[in-house]
Amino acid sequence: MTKVKMLKQTVGVKIIKSEKKQEKNPFLVALGQQVRMLRSRRGVTRKTLSAMTGVSERHLANLETGEGNASILVLLQVANALNSSLAELAGDVTTSSPEWLLIRSLLKNQDEDTLKDIRVNISEMLRANNLNKKLNPCIALIGLRGAGKTTLGQMLADALGFPFIDLSSEIEKIAGCSVAEIQDLYGINAYRRYERRALEEVIKTYHEVVIGTPGGLVSDSDTFNLLLAHCTTVWLQASPKDHMQRVLDQGDMRPMAGNQKQAMEDLKYILTSREDFYSKAQLIIDTSAQPLAKTFALLKQEILQKIS
Repeated sequence: MTKVKMLKQTVGVKIIKSEKKQEKNPFLVALGQQVRMLRSRRGVTRKTLSAMTGVSERHLANLETGEGNASILVLLQVANALNSSLAELAGDVTTSSPEWLLIRSLLKNQDEDTLKDIRVNISEMLRANNLNKKLNPCIALIGLRGAGKTTLGQMLADALGFPFIDLSSEIEKIAGCSVAEIQDLYGINAYRRYERRALEEVIKTYHEVVIGTPGGLVSDSDTFNLLLAHCTTVWLQASPKDHMQRVLDQGDMRPMAGNQKQAMEDLKYILTSREDFYSKAQLIIDTSAQPLAKTFALLKQEILQKIS
């Protein structure tokens, strides 16, 4: 081996070691975490986001891990595809919590006089005690797929004498095609518009009803605000393991189509990214804590106390 070649190899090793030691930029790491959180909350895969934005999956992966310094135009494409703003990606204070997002959604596009009235009303509301306010007999079950929304929702509806509505079925009726086809043909944002329209129709049609909602409904602030305003909401919690097993028991093997370990990690991340929104429900029932019969008894008892 020549001295020149040995020198090149030595220099190459030093450069590699130097690059490994270089720490990631904290802002880029935080930005990447925010992008991944928004993507997971909306139920969009990296492959789908790539197709929506025209940005390669590799570039998106680098962005999410804090290794890619994306241009402002790429960030704008990602924000638009996720129905978000650049401020939300960058961590603006009004996007820092679910409550901020829901409040901001209600306030947007209001004129100055209306905003003043809202500010005054909020000030008055903060002085009031609304703890004993009765909830609506329109009951909506929220939570990730496999939480028990359909099973417990139908049981609760039968016990109360209410109709049970699966919102995903209503979405398909309005669109004239399956949920998967809506997302494949028109994209996730079009699906969210169908979702909101379906919820509006159900609320308009029924005064007393139990609604099973899609897991990602909470990711759209406008639709979630509508649900919170008109329905008694119940978050059906479950452990990641139970979520996965229940979906598999239904005969859907898609969660395990790839790497089983990765599928579970993705599920946990989606739960984490949405749990702050799910927790805005008036009631929280852990469906993993006890058998189905006891879970239903607890759910029924809690609901009757709220709406009676």
